[in-house]
Amino acid sequence: MGRLGGKIALVTGAGSGIGRETALLLAQEGATIVLTGRRVQPLDEVASLIKNVGGKAIALSLDIGSRDAIFEAVKWIKSAVGPVDILVNNAGSASKVLNARFISEEEWAATINVNLTAVFNLTQAVLPEMIAKGEGTIITVSSLAVVNPNLLGGAAYGAAKAGVKNFMTFLHNTYRNQGIRATTILPGETNTPIMNNRARPPSEEERAVMMDPHDVARAIVLCASLNRSAVIPELHICPTFMRDTSADIDVARWVGAPADTPDMPKT
Repeated sequence: MGRLGGKIALVTGAGSGIGRETALLLAQEGATIVLTGRRVQPLDEVASLIKNVGGKAIALSLDIGSRDAIFEAVKWIKSAVGPVDILVNNAGSASKVLNARFISEEEWAATINVNLTAVFNLTQAVLPEMIAKGEGTIITVSSLAVVNPNLLGGAAYGAAKAGVKNFMTFLHNTYRNQGIRATTILPGETNTPIMNNRARPPSEEERAVMMDPHDVARAIVLCASLNRSAVIPELHICPTFMRDTSADIDVARWVGAPADTPDMPKT
């Protein structure tokens, strides 16, 4: 049995990228994994990989934009499997319009809802059981956009990721003496499917110098599998090589700009 034998881990955005790799590694450590995401098919595929090597996993479709859906899911997990011991808030998305000058209030709110409000709702749903047991681990994947906000992630994404960092620090400061460990992971550019949604999708050569999602997942599992007496409140992880992102930023600056914007470059 691994370091997490007998633990139940809820992983959001578990169908691909960092969430997928995290689920596989947590399962190797003996945890029962509840895989959540919007699409069931990729979740089922990850669940099969875990089960094929003797692990335990359940795939559960979940819209993290809905508070009601979150609370219903956590209630179902408690009834079907048991209370959540480890929550990994990994799911997230960036807005299409990245410039604060042009983003609509609706798109701003949607981005904040997925990246920040959903983390609050998921945390509030699992926290009472964790406090009652006197232990629990909540890990949220933020971003180095918190440290260096720019047009790569966009105004709304950076603000939301800064918000979850603040919220996780609040949890750490407030509940650590009740056995709750709260950790923020701040990754730099990682070669995940979300890169396809960039204003300028990076080339294969550019992706080659980014981090592999497996590396970020290893950092998450490290934080989850420490002895109860230790917690890592915040962990930065970034690519070894810094690539030139000026072309990406130039393109992102004008996404969503009205055609008659006076200072927009003519093409």
